[in-house]
Amino acid sequence: MKRRNFIKTTTLATAAFGFPTIVPASVFGKNAPSNKINIGQIGCGRIARDHDLPGTWQHDVARIVAVSDVDSKRMLEGKQHVENYYTKKMGSPYLDVKQYGDYKEMLLNKDIDAVIISTPDHWHSQPAMEAALAGKHVYVQKPTSLTIKEGRQLVNVVNKTGVILQLGTQQRSSEQFRIAAELVRNGRIGKLHTVRIGLPGDPSGPPAPAMPIPKNLNYDMWLGSTPEVPYTEIGVHPQEGYGRPGWLRLEQFGAGMITGWGQHHFDSAAWGMDTELTGPRFIEAVAEFPRSGLWNVHGDFMVKAEYENGVNMFTSGGYPNGIRYEGSEGWIWVSRGNYVASSSDPVALGNSAKALDASDPKILKSVIGDDEIKLIRSAEHHGNWLDAIQGKGELLSPAEIGHRACSVCLVSHVAMKIGRKLEWDAAKEQFVNDAEANSHLSRPQRAPYGTDYVKM
Repeated sequence: MKRRNFIKTTTLATAAFGFPTIVPASVFGKNAPSNKINIGQIGCGRIARDHDLPGTWQHDVARIVAVSDVDSKRMLEGKQHVENYYTKKMGSPYLDVKQYGDYKEMLLNKDIDAVIISTPDHWHSQPAMEAALAGKHVYVQKPTSLTIKEGRQLVNVVNKTGVILQLGTQQRSSEQFRIAAELVRNGRIGKLHTVRIGLPGDPSGPPAPAMPIPKNLNYDMWLGSTPEVPYTEIGVHPQEGYGRPGWLRLEQFGAGMITGWGQHHFDSAAWGMDTELTGPRFIEAVAEFPRSGLWNVHGDFMVKAEYENGVNMFTSGGYPNGIRYEGSEGWIWVSRGNYVASSSDPVALGNSAKALDASDPKILKSVIGDDEIKLIRSAEHHGNWLDAIQGKGELLSPAEIGHRACSVCLVSHVAMKIGRKLEWDAAKEQFVNDAEANSHLSRPQRAPYGTDYVKM
């Protein structure tokens, strides 16, 4: 056999039997049993290890073939984490997972069909846009964006490219949130008038002097589009272990719990309120912010959002963590119950242990008829994304819906900072006659990083 034919034959054979060769899904027929979706993991920290990787690799159609991280230590541990899983599952070494210190190099790999983005909040929109432009399907953690402008830029690119982008608002794949939304949408508690959402705040934290940058961390790239600031470990992520990272509590990289868990709850609430593609008309808030220490995101707070359909939504750390829909004929309460996405989630399980409750138990036993509103069912969020890539079902958390949920978080945060009632035009995505509030809809971006510098 000639060498050229031998290599060709061997390559196809190893791909079919699951050996380390990477073969793009397009090589196989759409319905071929050996078809795999080759996936690159961008960001190898806590949420990737605890949630996104396990959520994805449990589905046989998925194959994690590459990892990328600006922290070379975490990237190597991510590679080992993936390889160890497949070795245990297959009984022998299965893949040589590729490593990329710069995710843009990963996006050039034509063998990769899709990416999972599990990066800090300020690194969501840009890689998602670039992945879409490279023709990769995207699963990106919430919040969708750091600003309203970034979110709209991302949606525009997704619409232009037609890739399948799923937001990591996995509460939609938890049965109780769908049930609650269906019952509310179908009038089981009468006319909905009030929604109450419980979200925790964050502490102020200690002072944090500047520290030497670890050799394994590309700190300039980690900062990305945000301003240069001195490195300190509690402002980035732990160098040992995968505990909750400190960047979650710095406004430079996010907005705190109002975006961190807020997008989950605002997205779920909008499902029941039938406001997924719009937003509040008026919004006002009060919040406490730290006066000392490194961390500076909001602590205790209260937000009131008024919607065109007459519903008032209140969000506060003073409520139990979850969502309470209140109507003219009763109420429904829904929460995560005992589910956590990560072992370091900050709320004790007992605080929201009851996943679904109602003013009358008969409400929860009500059957949704064939002629009533039925929402998308999903057994698992990453699986819903993989199914949609294969054309097997409807995507649960697409870009536009994710952007709208994130927008509620972001305008709430603007209201916290300004401290007066604001009018929001959801169609134009601007505050009405308020230059000060509108100045918060975007941020300056530090070149060459940021959505403004993405090459279209």
